[in-house]
Amino acid sequence: MSSPDPSEIVAGLERICGPDGAIPGDGPQARPLLHDTTEDEGIAGHADAVAFPSSAPQVAEVLAFCYENGLPLTPRGGGTGLAAGSVPGGGVLLDLGRLDRVRAFDGPQWRMEAEAGVSTADVQRLAREGGLLFAPDPGAREQSTIGGNIATNAGGPHAFKYGVTSRWVTGLEVAVAPGELMTVGGPLSKDVAGYDLVGLLCGSEGTLGIVTCAWLRLIPAPEEQVTVAAFYPGPQEGCAAIATVMEAGARPATLEYLDAGAVAAAGGSFPGGAPQGAGFMVLSEADGSTAEAQATAAALEEILGAGAISVQRFGGRGEEAELARWRDGVAIAVSAQQGGKVSDDIAVPVERLAEAIGETLAIGERHGLEACSWGHAGDGNLHSTFMLDRADADAVARARQAAEELCEMADRLGGTISGEHGIGTAKAAHLGAGWDPARVRLHRQLKEAFDPKGLLNPGKKVTGGAP
Repeated sequence: MSSPDPSEIVAGLERICGPDGAIPGDGPQARPLLHDTTEDEGIAGHADAVAFPSSAPQVAEVLAFCYENGLPLTPRGGGTGLAAGSVPGGGVLLDLGRLDRVRAFDGPQWRMEAEAGVSTADVQRLAREGGLLFAPDPGAREQSTIGGNIATNAGGPHAFKYGVTSRWVTGLEVAVAPGELMTVGGPLSKDVAGYDLVGLLCGSEGTLGIVTCAWLRLIPAPEEQVTVAAFYPGPQEGCAAIATVMEAGARPATLEYLDAGAVAAAGGSFPGGAPQGAGFMVLSEADGSTAEAQATAAALEEILGAGAISVQRFGGRGEEAELARWRDGVAIAVSAQQGGKVSDDIAVPVERLAEAIGETLAIGERHGLEACSWGHAGDGNLHSTFMLDRADADAVARARQAAEELCEMADRLGGTISGEHGIGTAKAAHLGAGWDPARVRLHRQLKEAFDPKGLLNPGKKVTGGAP
């Protein structure tokens, strides 16, 4: 059976989503939706049509339409992805932005039911207004959506203490092939009656089903947050301090780092500025009751002070908000150095963090690129980055080659090619490298069981880059 032409696809989607619910994939309105933040790397997609469903049943109907007509279907959230996970390679791009309702907020039961298009920031704000906390805090909170966070199992600085997104999801409403709505889990704390389909769908990048709504777990918000910042001559001293924090049993909410290049790029806007000679920074937040936060902060000051050039403590809502804005701007500051960057997300065992930081610089040097890294030290999660002029096609090509070496380095150090950003198309060729044959086989069989026609976000989350 041949696929319908683009005009027929748009007409079919309009019958499902309404007259304003679909547009041609080659028009000016669609163009901004065909890429994510990997645009700096020259990655852009194409689609026959873009659909804008406004309800979960419409999502299921669009999936049924695509399955009936053999059309690839790529879901898209806020477009803040860093691995081209929502970049389409044809067929239908499914924009979930209109699924933006919080269906229920039950403060006394510490839970919320939010549709896929609700932003991370809105979930956090609503929780905070009720005296509660939704801890996952990936970047671009105002633009990133709950559906996208679930699709990539997103993390963020507070994952060190509170875990990645999947730890905060108790149930999902999902559209699955060939076009049905399914609910797994729900507003409950425990459920071991069947396989953990919630956990399986979290991080599946829309390749097994399309999340339309989620039940989210909340907890009482901490009474106070206190941040301790320490600067060191270089990564050896800084990583030694990080190891000591963990050995001492301190329980900070975040444990972050910036290497020399990141400090040089962002240190000038750090509150109070970076001290002379700083070649590494550790940033750690303590939270809890006032007594707990202050006690943990005092312990962090003592531990991080050993070998440090300087140690500073920040507290109070104003200072914490200023620090949060600064931390969110690190990637922008790094990108501004040469006008663009290729940044990769890898994770290694914490004890090999210093080695991975050093190898990032060596890889950049081999390819003639200025490199730096920053990230979640307590999780061994690096955002290894190569700075470039995005208009320099040769530099972009060399940065892509360097990123390939980062994946190989992560595998060699016993780590993973993605700690929180997903695989998308950017890393599909590396998925499965070093896996046992049984793991590769089961991975493929799961995809085939959920998506027998291979139409859900094809080319993503597949071992060896093959469908």
